[in-house]
Amino acid sequence: MAIVKLSATERRRLSVFFTCLAVAVVAWIFTTLSDPIPYTIREVLIFKNAPQKRAFHSLQPDTVDVTIKGTGWQMLFSKINNDSKPLTVDLHTLENHNYVVLSSQLKQINAGKEGVSQIISIDPDTLYFDFSNRLVKKVPVELVTGIVYQKQFAISGNITVKPAYVTVSGPVERLKDITSWKTDSLKLTGINETINTRVNLQPSKEGNLNVYPRSVQAIIPVDEFTEKTLEIPVKLLHNNYADVKVFPQKVKITFTTSLSRYPDMDEDLFEATADLDLWRDKGYSTLPVKLIRVPPFCKIVKVEPGNIDFIITK
Repeated sequence: MAIVKLSATERRRLSVFFTCLAVAVVAWIFTTLSDPIPYTIREVLIFKNAPQKRAFHSLQPDTVDVTIKGTGWQMLFSKINNDSKPLTVDLHTLENHNYVVLSSQLKQINAGKEGVSQIISIDPDTLYFDFSNRLVKKVPVELVTGIVYQKQFAISGNITVKPAYVTVSGPVERLKDITSWKTDSLKLTGINETINTRVNLQPSKEGNLNVYPRSVQAIIPVDEFTEKTLEIPVKLLHNNYADVKVFPQKVKITFTTSLSRYPDMDEDLFEATADLDLWRDKGYSTLPVKLIRVPPFCKIVKVEPGNIDFIITK
């Protein structure tokens, strides 16, 4: 393959040529991108001044195609940054109509925009809404959690949610199906102390449903747990005989409880039973022990013995 050898003068001329070509290309790109051109982007709509006495439901998606008159640089940076802000649409005309014409609001929409680019059209230009009677309803908050506690720690009391109820407003038919409102999932790991935090409510997926407030305070008591053992008397059920003796008369239960409640845990808080009908109807020779009352936030580890003997004197 032949190799072209250039003299020093030819190399200088070739370098000047490519330099001029690069400058010309850059100048052409700069000039082209500086010229005003229309371009289209997709924008999300948000609403203000919604009717207070009419529940509404949008009959089209909450995004529109917006044609903007700006420079090529603005178009380029809008694609790169992708930081467009939602368009705010005024719904005050819905008090008397079931539609909103966006072209009639272009002036105020452009006034609220940052930068020099201007919206020249929106597609679709008219938004249509469906209406129904409006109802306000209070429903309890349902706290959604995914909490992993540190070893030997657990929830030690009732969860408190403030406020416990939220106000939901919307169409009558839709609110009939709403009995509670869930929060976002509260996910925490390695917890070893009481949780006191704010949790957002799940946002409404329907434009005609409003929820207030949008967040609640959640208090989850957390404590360290330890084991404790007590002896509990066994109560005999369905005893129709004059003299029945059970052996043993008490069972030993081992359970876990929080350290703060440990001193208060006594046998009066528990109740153990054995059912004599199991012998009479099913022929049991020993009766299984069943705990029918256990304090909240206590976990039974074992019951000894699990079955008791009995003697009936006729």
